[in-house]
Amino acid sequence: MTRDFSFNSTVRLNSGQDLPLLGLGTYLNDDCKPACLAALKKGYKHIDTARMYGNESQVGEALRESGVPREEIYITTKINNNEHSYEVASSSVDDSLKTLGLKYLDCMLIHSPLSNKPSRLDTWRALVDSKKQGKVKAIGVSNYNVKHLEEIREAGLELPSINQIELHPRCQQKDIVAWCKKYNVVVEAYAPLMRGEWNYPEITETAKKYNKNPAQLLLRWSLQSGYAPLAKSADPKRVVSNAIVFDFDISAEDMALIDGLDRGQEGAITWNPINVD
Repeated sequence: MTRDFSFNSTVRLNSGQDLPLLGLGTYLNDDCKPACLAALKKGYKHIDTARMYGNESQVGEALRESGVPREEIYITTKINNNEHSYEVASSSVDDSLKTLGLKYLDCMLIHSPLSNKPSRLDTWRALVDSKKQGKVKAIGVSNYNVKHLEEIREAGLELPSINQIELHPRCQQKDIVAWCKKYNVVVEAYAPLMRGEWNYPEITETAKKYNKNPAQLLLRWSLQSGYAPLAKSADPKRVVSNAIVFDFDISAEDMALIDGLDRGQEGAITWNPINVD
């Protein structure tokens, strides 16, 4: 048997905080409040948003209306691609706190490396300082390739706690995952449900074997692979369904079968901007 998972399952970040393993993604959902409320009612402990999504206020409203204590929910948001400077990034942290209606952020990520090395490092320094000021508990990056991660390490700066990347059976980003494992950086998986593009017998037939749907199988695969998946859905019913992943265990043989779908970067189904300079 592999590890027993539940809504309360966490992974310890290199900064000392505990990250809930299963999260709700709200990518470009401008009406995410119903999904967030359904998730919080079901037992989700992590909601992932971003300044780019334009829904931080709804996430904050859902958290307050849910009645769940603030300290029990992990909130992640992200610095916009056009906010890569020390001053702008620092201001963005304050703006997100105001929009969400929170006194602190559990995690702030740099959404992507889409600028240049000096700007990325200045933005990272802003997050480091925001953490020191108590505005953010953990800081990280998203869509960072090894070379972008190495920029931070070689500059002698605090390493990210998290790297959130596209990650599913067709796009396993093994070089990035290996670097993160070496330096104790937790890997969050976005698009773990492959945006519904799961018409492969390794997925559909294996899901039937466990009396699960493909989404549930993919999320369980992500958890057993050691990732923290963000299951995106705007449909409250699917939000609930996606969470029924704690009552079965994928065998080693079936994990290997699913692993065999990997096509590296060619398997990406999102923007996956890991190769920018």
